[in-house]
Amino acid sequence: MTSIRFLVLALFLGLVLAACGPSPSGNGGAPESVTPTAQPMQASGAAPAQDLARTDNEGAVTLVVTPLNLGNPGATLDFDVAMNTHSVDLSMDLTTLATLTTDTGRAVQAIRWDAPQGGHHVEGKLSFPASVDGASLLQGAAKLTLILRNVDAPERAFVWEIPK
Repeated sequence: MTSIRFLVLALFLGLVLAACGPSPSGNGGAPESVTPTAQPMQASGAAPAQDLARTDNEGAVTLVVTPLNLGNPGATLDFDVAMNTHSVDLSMDLTTLATLTTDTGRAVQAIRWDAPQGGHHVEGKLSFPASVDGASLLQGAAKLTLILRNVDAPERAFVWEIPK
């Protein structure tokens, strides 16, 4: 019975170490870098998620941000945010660190960060109000910028073009 427990524990530790170790591609498990400049959306207003993902590798934390409802916002504009590191505690509350702005001058602070607290691999949903003073945040905008401050770098900007 003791040898079975030892075998189970050894398998579990092996899986944990493999998950946090370098990937077979040799890039250390870091997501492929995507230039954080805007990429046009398809004419329908929807684009595949991989076309909308933006990556920032500054500092010891890699962030991948993907809009979830940019082409069809409801009461909120939502973004999937994945943070990965091997040296920084990711227990920060992104609602206090995130701002969404447009090229028309409208800006809103995040209102919700729905993610587990702490660890080195955190993924969650970051939400912003979709309107400012009764008007759509995206009305008349050609560009949307999400700014994250103090996530192991002074400032990170993620930019998307808004379909007309």
